[in-house]
Amino acid sequence: MIQRIQSIYLLVAGIISGGLTFLVNLWATQTSPTIHVIDLFSSNSFLEKMVPVSFFISALVSIVAIFLFKNRQLQFVLNRLNILINLFLLGILIYLSQTLSGEASVSEKGIGMFFPIIVILLLFLANKAIKKDEDLVKSVDRLR
Repeated sequence: MIQRIQSIYLLVAGIISGGLTFLVNLWATQTSPTIHVIDLFSSNSFLEKMVPVSFFISALVSIVAIFLFKNRQLQFVLNRLNILINLFLLGILIYLSQTLSGEASVSEKGIGMFFPIIVILLLFLANKAIKKDEDLVKSVDRLR
């Protein structure tokens, strides 16, 4: 059923990965006032281009997992894959924030840098709820 709590967690994770990241900034330097995720498509670095692609893939996997409510095992596996995607994305963002050009000058990190952590937390909570549902179904099957 779509009205389960894990569907809410997955929907919020999809909204954060797919929509909210394009509205808030990732970081700001003295040379450029704000850098958004969409600005990274025009960069020359392949690693910087992977950030918006990873956010989009994470959002897509979250939304697809919502509609797999009948297949809880596949939903669980997709959430684990999505956690790995967000860990990869977090690693890229940490690497890019440490190697910003002009890092010797004052730069500030935006709230968008923390979105993969929030999404990982939401996916973990969704997996916990999926596991709880799966255990409930198994216990009912034992009673039959």
